[in-house]
Amino acid sequence: MDNQFKFLLQEWREQIDRRLFQVLDGHHPAILYDPIQYVLEGGGKRIRPILLALSCKAVDGVLEKCWDAAVAVELLHDFTLVHDDIMDRDDTRRGRATVHKKWNSDIALLAGDGLVALAFQSLLRTQSSKIHEIATVFTEGIIELCEGQAFDLEFETNGDVNLKDYLDMIGRKTARLLNVSAKLGGLIGNGNEAEVQALGNFGYNLGCGFQIQDDLLDITSDEATMGKTYGSDVKRKKQTYLLVHALSEADSSIKEQLRFLLTKQEINRTQINEVKVLFEKAGSIDAAKFAINKYILSAKSNLDELHSTQGKELLLSFLKYISNRNA
Repeated sequence: MDNQFKFLLQEWREQIDRRLFQVLDGHHPAILYDPIQYVLEGGGKRIRPILLALSCKAVDGVLEKCWDAAVAVELLHDFTLVHDDIMDRDDTRRGRATVHKKWNSDIALLAGDGLVALAFQSLLRTQSSKIHEIATVFTEGIIELCEGQAFDLEFETNGDVNLKDYLDMIGRKTARLLNVSAKLGGLIGNGNEAEVQALGNFGYNLGCGFQIQDDLLDITSDEATMGKTYGSDVKRKKQTYLLVHALSEADSSIKEQLRFLLTKQEINRTQINEVKVLFEKAGSIDAAKFAINKYILSAKSNLDELHSTQGKELLLSFLKYISNRNA
């Protein structure tokens, strides 16, 4: 990654982190705000707020005007993680105990609710003549996020999920928040309708590729690198791209072995590795890599709608950064 771009990412992360902690200044009671602070202290790549800022810059917007919205999308993202961890029963997130593990599920639910409320509070500080449109995009995005999470939960007891169903689910869940982030940046930067739509499409395609990449990393990366439980998706029997592909495309022997492993009440590390081997034999790992590349190329082509600016070049660097991640 280009050193100048790496420096810019670090500078913006520090800017976002400072503003995130300012959101909590003077708030109490501790039973609500201590878990929220714990979530924010967990760090993260700040991908969504950075995408928002880059999108603002790509249409020659004033960067200073986008930070409140950037903080809002990060708070919203953290809300989804806290609630996802409860539903997925994950023990670790970003290398630390999840909120429901450190406290309990009741406090984690409350912290998640607080995060989404704080997200709206931050968003509505945005100084823009398009604030109604900005709030609409943000609110509709939350509704779709919940729909995506509902489908994700429903799929856990549905053994007949196909790739079309899966892609619709991640489109509403992961991809929608990146779509929202990019569109908000375009709106705050006063981009025209075509530019805002192009940025939204960029975020959507990036998000689909990002989620399939996450599915892949869950079983190909180690726990220390990922900062979360190795094979968490397999243990949870989640309908990931890999599992859906294997159960749709593999031969009957592989399907039978997979279904047998998934009948087990608890899946241990040895069995997770067995699942990984079956995914390799089914061609599911290669298929996931192909799908990721397809979405990354689509995202790149979405930027053709934008004029050639420094911001556009930075978005291309960001795309490369995301496609090369290992956690």
